[in-house]
Amino acid sequence: MTATTRIVSIDHQDWHAAPALPGPASAIAELEEGKVLYFPHLRFDLSAAEIRLLDPALVDPKRKNISLNATTGKLTGVAVEDQRRDAIGALVRRYYETTRGFLEQLLPEYAGRLHAPTTSLRLHRIGTWKMSWRKDDTRLHVDAFPSRPVGDQRIVRVFNNINPHGDTRRWRVGESFDTLAARYLPQLPPYRPGVAWLLDKLHITKSRRSAYDHFMLQLHDRMKADAGYQRDGEQESIEFPPGSTWICFSDQTPHAAMTGQFMLEQTYLLPVSAMAHPERSPQRVLARQAAAAH
Repeated sequence: MTATTRIVSIDHQDWHAAPALPGPASAIAELEEGKVLYFPHLRFDLSAAEIRLLDPALVDPKRKNISLNATTGKLTGVAVEDQRRDAIGALVRRYYETTRGFLEQLLPEYAGRLHAPTTSLRLHRIGTWKMSWRKDDTRLHVDAFPSRPVGDQRIVRVFNNINPHGDTRRWRVGESFDTLAARYLPQLPPYRPGVAWLLDKLHITKSRRSAYDHFMLQLHDRMKADAGYQRDGEQESIEFPPGSTWICFSDQTPHAAMTGQFMLEQTYLLPVSAMAHPERSPQRVLARQAAAAH
């Protein structure tokens, strides 16, 4: 099924200035409705030396991506220990600093509240990394972290296609979170606090899962396992060309990455309390629907 478009295209090229949106709604209003803000011409330029770093052989074979924890400075997933490691670290840190400054312009109401930044450099071509169906991001899903519960936090992601060969990155984008939750919530097993306590004590999770974390993980898995939904669920396809940027709440917007290679991704967490409309958060939607079911 074709969805009413959830893509908001914005003609803007400057990382250091706030863009003008095409309609009366603000960027925050559009994001909090679960839409994707798409900047076709917001390019993150790479130098010739940085382009030479776009080599999948530089990724640790045990990891899917190269990642930087900007808070601690820890860089993981690099397969080499020479000067290229430092160059990769400088590249991903520059992307982090660029997105941080841009979001302060684009989303001033969130200033000072976005935290726990993680920057990823994705070098593998989609479809070449062997993984289980749960980790297969070519299937429509909403983001949830199995080992890192987020509780009352949102997941904001800023993506940029840095492919130097002209390859687009194709996504599928699905229905509203309210509709998605109503579809699957009745099928999900109940939250068991004792299980969450045990997973925390065994250090399987980095903190204790909330009921929200439990339901989001279950929702993530049910979506990916449902072949009928993947084929027939309400969705639209979009091609993100090289030099384009897109932003969404990835815990709210059903999405699937179908094709492409070479991307930078910046992740932030945002407290639900910092939202302009907290009632639109997946946390509040799931709580309302669960309460109505009883």
